[in-house]
Amino acid sequence: MARRRHPHPVEYNILLTATMCLLAAGAVMVFSASSARTLLSGQGPGTEYLIRYVAFGAVGFGVMHLIARRKLTTILQFTGPLLAFAFACLIAVKIPGLGVEVNGARRWLGAGPLTFQPSELMKLALILYSAKLLAERPRIMRRWQNLTPLGLVVGSAALLVASQPDLGTTLVICMTIAAMLVAAGIPIRWLATIGAAGGALVFIYALSAPYRRERLISFLDPWAHAGDEGFQVVQGQIALGSGGLFGRGIGESLQKNLFLPEAHTDFILAIIGEELGVVGVLGVLFLYGLVAYAGLRVARNAHGRYAKLLAAGITSLVLCQALLNMSTVLGLAPLTGVPLPFISYGSTNLIVLLAGMGVLLNIANGGQATLRVVSSSDARGSRRHGSSTADRDRRRWDGRARGAGAVGGRRAAG
Repeated sequence: MARRRHPHPVEYNILLTATMCLLAAGAVMVFSASSARTLLSGQGPGTEYLIRYVAFGAVGFGVMHLIARRKLTTILQFTGPLLAFAFACLIAVKIPGLGVEVNGARRWLGAGPLTFQPSELMKLALILYSAKLLAERPRIMRRWQNLTPLGLVVGSAALLVASQPDLGTTLVICMTIAAMLVAAGIPIRWLATIGAAGGALVFIYALSAPYRRERLISFLDPWAHAGDEGFQVVQGQIALGSGGLFGRGIGESLQKNLFLPEAHTDFILAIIGEELGVVGVLGVLFLYGLVAYAGLRVARNAHGRYAKLLAAGITSLVLCQALLNMSTVLGLAPLTGVPLPFISYGSTNLIVLLAGMGVLLNIANGGQATLRVVSSSDARGSRRHGSSTADRDRRRWDGRARGAGAVGGRRAAG
């Protein structure tokens, strides 16, 4: 008699369904947005980007399925090697002859169509590292100095990514880690201080190069700079505005015909708005809303502090990247070059996000990992305090949330 399989939790089914719908929408819109450009430029029959999207999506889907079925402890063991590999690749990008330069930015490794973007891999590696560090040290929020190791690692990665230059990915990394700190219970005053310092650094960085200053100025009034720095934003707004409520129809976009740059990558939402109208854009927002709802429920119901933080980090990564992309297309943020998750064309981004979704599905299906808990970052370790301290801390964090005043000061989140 065959063993009866337990049904997946509802959050698992919602996440999987939303991801598959986003991938289907991505395949349709990548083909629609790229076919005219490919044909008009004489580069082929118009299916090149669709074939690549489907191929990389299939690889990512296989990785997602593999990770979702493995033990979370196995994923935990890859944290150190993955982080070291990501750092090595980010350094290799800067070496002449190894890094691939496109449009003045050196962000890729590889050759021809087989290139990958190390900064995308770094996003996932930092989430795994941050979840592990914050879970191993449940009392890390007692002193701000305890966050020094996390700050050094995340800060070094952000500097390497920003130097490519890639401000968009840097912002996604910082926003995601900030969301994980909120989930870990960072005091509000610390969060405000870090946010203010980070905002000041971003502003200084934006003013440090002429082209970034021009982007910032054009963001304030893109129509006054429609012939140069504001061209892409203006064309995107024209596409969105001409779509109306129900759009022109699939494949009927006019702006994709060499008017809107990067129509199949960063500005694919504008093509969705033009061809499917407000209804299409709301449909995309609804799918990301499902990911947010199910992902946060997974984080709340996960077994153990590590799984909770990891689920919160993966969910935040998808939502922060989607928010930044949509803000750029709608003219609410300067140009950042961040793709729309699961929909925009981008091989490394697609595979990494699907791998992250595999981790989230793993946790939704009951995945958990046991870490060696350290009572505090400035203690001599759990050896001195004995196993009773680790067990007590683990029970505290795996059970009900503590009160806001238990760690001294008000918390941003439990």
